[in-house]
Amino acid sequence: MTSSNAPARPDRNLALELVRVTEAAALAAARMVGRGDKEAADQAAVDAMRHVLESVPMDGVVVIGEGEKDEAPMLYNGEQIGDGTPPQVDIAVDPLEGTRLTALGMPSALAVIALAERGSMFDPGPCVYMEKIAGGEEIADLLSLDRPLPETLRLIAERKGMGIGDVTVVMLDRPRHEEAMKQVREAGARIRLILDGDVSAALLAVSDRSPVDLLWGIGGTPEGVISAAALKCMGGELLGRLWPRDDAERQAALDAGYDLDRVLTCNDLCRGDDVFFSATGVTDGDVLQGVRYRGSGATTESLVMRSRSGTVRRISARHDRSKLRAVTGGRYG
Repeated sequence: MTSSNAPARPDRNLALELVRVTEAAALAAARMVGRGDKEAADQAAVDAMRHVLESVPMDGVVVIGEGEKDEAPMLYNGEQIGDGTPPQVDIAVDPLEGTRLTALGMPSALAVIALAERGSMFDPGPCVYMEKIAGGEEIADLLSLDRPLPETLRLIAERKGMGIGDVTVVMLDRPRHEEAMKQVREAGARIRLILDGDVSAALLAVSDRSPVDLLWGIGGTPEGVISAAALKCMGGELLGRLWPRDDAERQAALDAGYDLDRVLTCNDLCRGDDVFFSATGVTDGDVLQGVRYRGSGATTESLVMRSRSGTVRRISARHDRSKLRAVTGGRYG
């Protein structure tokens, strides 16, 4: 007879099945690194990811897909994923974060997916962009989208026991950030500009021994939800606020009932208690090593996490490309 006080038996960790999904997308996209064709790289990642997702025992719905805003190939919002068996889950996906990075052979492109309980992921509606600030657990309580950024940087320096000249902010290199860049530099802090890659930057901002202390800027809402899912697993905080691009988008959001002044936390963006996340490097970066080819084989590195257990795994894998091509019908390998 089993005691009612006996510990629960460990249940299924979907993250360990999702790593096959992001590995497939990364291996497919990596064949296009440096070839100058971001659409082809994205399509390869999407096709490989969808192929493996169809075999995962789950009843999934894509609630955060990528592609609408730049007419790229995509796993579309509302698409049914998995074999239809329980559990019922929301899926947030970016088969290739950094299509331009991949096309140009630049660092930090990733294949990314996150899952959570059905109905738990935030739907940003018509808003493509959001303001974001993210940092690790040590400074989570200092984050604010309303306080002047230089003041937040000074508080971070004080908390970490360093000079403000040692504080580094990562942000997208965009014209809309020029005033903030000026403020950060005038305060004496440093900036690491990135061409693309919000999710990679958020992971970098909360990682141990990271050269970056803070993520700040206006970036994609899909990436914000995916980043929130990751941070629910590995710790830290992300705050976001919807940022309409024009009056028409603002009115559409208001008509749909969105509060554009509301500051959203990780728990607002991903309310689930059992969140799964997997990312595999496509090109080398600060967070993950990219796909590397060695003779007839290839290696990948992935970050695989689950919020319920707080387990963060870094998985290095070796793949036989000829065998992969044989079992996948040549889709990747």
